[in-house]
Amino acid sequence: MICSLELQRFLIHIVFHTKGCAELHQCLHMNGLGNGVACRQHRQESFEQAPMYVAIMTYVGYGIVTLFGYFRDFLRAVGLEKCHLAQERQEQKDFIPLYQDFENFYTRNLYMRVRDNWNRPICSLPGPVFDLMERVSDDYNWTFRFTGKTLHNVINMGSYNYLGFAENNEDFLKTVADKTVQYGAGVCSTRQEIGNLSIHQELEQLVANFLGVESSMTFGMGFATNSMNIPALVGKGCLILSDELNHTSLILGARLSGATIRVFKHNNMHSLEKMLKEAVCSGQPRTHRPWKKILIMVEGIYSMEGSVVRLPEIVALKKKYKAYLYLDEAHSIGAVGPSGRGVTELFNMNPADVDVMMGTFTKSFGAAGGYIAGKKELVDYLRSHSHSAVYASAMSPPVTEQIIRAMKCILGKDGSTEGIRRVRQLAENTRYFRARLKEMGFIIYGNDDSPVVPVLLYMPGKVAAFAREMLQRKIGVVVVGFPATPLAEARARFCVSAAHTRDMLNQVLHHMNEVGDMLCLKFSRRKYAPQPDLCDDTDFELDS
Repeated sequence: MICSLELQRFLIHIVFHTKGCAELHQCLHMNGLGNGVACRQHRQESFEQAPMYVAIMTYVGYGIVTLFGYFRDFLRAVGLEKCHLAQERQEQKDFIPLYQDFENFYTRNLYMRVRDNWNRPICSLPGPVFDLMERVSDDYNWTFRFTGKTLHNVINMGSYNYLGFAENNEDFLKTVADKTVQYGAGVCSTRQEIGNLSIHQELEQLVANFLGVESSMTFGMGFATNSMNIPALVGKGCLILSDELNHTSLILGARLSGATIRVFKHNNMHSLEKMLKEAVCSGQPRTHRPWKKILIMVEGIYSMEGSVVRLPEIVALKKKYKAYLYLDEAHSIGAVGPSGRGVTELFNMNPADVDVMMGTFTKSFGAAGGYIAGKKELVDYLRSHSHSAVYASAMSPPVTEQIIRAMKCILGKDGSTEGIRRVRQLAENTRYFRARLKEMGFIIYGNDDSPVVPVLLYMPGKVAAFAREMLQRKIGVVVVGFPATPLAEARARFCVSAAHTRDMLNQVLHHMNEVGDMLCLKFSRRKYAPQPDLCDDTDFELDS
């Protein structure tokens, strides 16, 4: 019998202080408490609200920038300032406009002022450090020119290189080079014609084994894996229930399908169940006929929030209301779970409970493309009905071999423990980086297990200043603002990698502390006691 919550906490406290981490893990496992404690731990997510004055100053900042934008538009209208954006030709003024002037207001008056913080040209491998080509602008970011100088050894905190497989170690990449010599760089055909190579079939079998499902199929582009396969699964007369923070590829696929789309609040089970009840009870609008299919679409890790899907609750609702579940694991596969198998492993759930498992190879595997996995009937259906499968060119052979190499490394099929070491190192780096940022006083979003770490900046002026100050300190960061985020929640998004050393993370944290004090970015009102480096889940041996 499971003991009470108070007794569980008492046991954890006693064992932790008397026996150490290994004994704690063993005790929880023997008493049947491991799964429950793990589930509560994995749901520890932080979404701290900013103080009221921060929200007010953020809106005031946008208001001031907007007023100056209208003033600059007036100067352009009277010819006192040159407009660099595309405009309608005078002889076509009676045509339907190609360029919506009001829609471009944000681009020409706000985005252009901070455009130097995006699309920076990289001239090296995007590993834990990279080299940047220096560029400057003489016209307030409308155009750029290169200075000929290179910024060397900039710490990369923006790439999705979670397990560090985006590397140029010739020993690790030997098989990729061999397959390039054997098959060439491209296939120049679809899988259904003459582009179906033996390594494609090997990869699909490996992916199915890795995920613990019956079958899988791969695609050459991660974005198209969502946008081109969802229309093959649902259509008119079907209902899609989509999380409000789903990726654009999911949203595009849902719109292309022709199905009815309803959006539930992020990770809010009450909102989802309310919509499921209404869908089952009321059916389709006007006719009230039952929906042909009800498809719930969620992500494993949400790339802008760093939050993890509440998979156990969603699976329970899915079963209760006889719906289907589409799980996008683009950011979670390889990045979470004791052996990198994603959120199903993180929550110790049966992969068969997820009807459609989707993921990409562009992040944890250091390659390109995506996959759809599940029952054999599902995969066989998509092979003949998916536009991405029928019309798209087959995956490049060296990219295919890179995925196979990385996946075999994680599984230990290469005869080493390097893969599992990277998975554990990523988990350790993630917890360390998140804990230190919280101690400094930054507001960060997301789950403690998520390697995506959003640091809230809020004010538009501080977004640009933060990115520029960090680059001056040789740290490359990604800053994100409206419309990719809510207007008042601009942020910097850090992506932790297993390739980051502790010295690199400490250097980033040191400069974060300096810049945070200089720009007054430490908005958190919560107090976190410094955590000594005792032990973590990466020290535990994996259960067979």
